[in-house]
Amino acid sequence: MKKKLTPFSVVSTIILAVLTVIFVFPFYWIMTGAFKTQADAVSIPPQWFPSAPTIEQFERLIVQNPALQWLLNSVLISLITMLAVCFISSLAGYVLAKKRFYGQKILFGVFIMAMALPKQVILVPLVRLISMMNLHDTLAAVIMPLIGWPFGIFLMKQFSENIPGELLESARIDGCGEFRTFASIAFPIVKPGFAALAIFTFINTWNEYFMQLVMLSSRKNLTIALGVATLQAELSTNYGLIMAGAALAAVPIVTVFLLFQKYFTQGITMGAVKG
Repeated sequence: MKKKLTPFSVVSTIILAVLTVIFVFPFYWIMTGAFKTQADAVSIPPQWFPSAPTIEQFERLIVQNPALQWLLNSVLISLITMLAVCFISSLAGYVLAKKRFYGQKILFGVFIMAMALPKQVILVPLVRLISMMNLHDTLAAVIMPLIGWPFGIFLMKQFSENIPGELLESARIDGCGEFRTFASIAFPIVKPGFAALAIFTFINTWNEYFMQLVMLSSRKNLTIALGVATLQAELSTNYGLIMAGAALAAVPIVTVFLLFQKYFTQGITMGAVKG
């Protein structure tokens, strides 16, 4: 049975289509600009599609700059941070949701307040601490401050609230330890939230320009975001090269989102439903 068209559905469809074009257009412009020559990239009127597609800009990006090293640094930082945040947050969220101990509500309140604390507030002591540990200008200097993410703990606590207490009690009666109870009973239930947090963490870490800018300085240790920024500073007129770097930086994050989109949607949906 066909749905009856209503003025609301027609208008909402048109609005969604327009918004889709607006949000997709910058990505399209970067991807097509990466295959343009410098002359085509700055031509007026602009070329909406490369008249003579070329990979010259990618060759210059990789040969004249350590772009692949930058990309590898970004992938390593994002993956390690994602795994660490998901592991720590899932355990902490489970404890805060299903365990009862003195100061539990106060501790959770501290995490909530930490979510509203800008990174700039703790920047000076954080930099001093990293310097004292001799970790400045290393990938670890970017990873360590991002591992304790209060939002991850908050998100996993909300998912852990849905774990039936009867299942946990049955596992204890059967002789399961705490970690085995979490791995066998709790984790399968909060897995959608775990997947959603993994995507959130990967995207957040990949786009964490500020922390990378403060902690990294040597050219070989830069991430792809910082590397593209240096190209813009040194070669401000070579828009084709800059777009090639932006395209290289965008491909992994888009790929991750497309591969895990189902788990992301499922995690958000389940997190919004209580019962």
